[in-house]
Amino acid sequence: MEKQIKIIVEKHSDGYVAYPVGLNGVVVAEGDSYEEAVAEVKSAIAFHIETFGRSVIEEDDWAQEVYVTEAAMPI
Repeated sequence: MEKQIKIIVEKHSDGYVAYPVGLNGVVVAEGDSYEEAVAEVKSAIAFHIETFGRSVIEEDDWAQEVYVTEAAMPI
């Protein structure tokens, strides 16, 4: 069985960071390219599910869409 997992990929000055939406626990990966970060996070997700079981997948409240926005904040 396969399930589509949404993955956020951020571009930083020193590479890319990727992490999934909708998993219990912390799964983060990085890479020098977008493709490398996605490949690494897919591997990390598979390891996370294999290690902790399917219970890490939040079946009841799966994200249907993911948005990115900005907000001006006083600092």
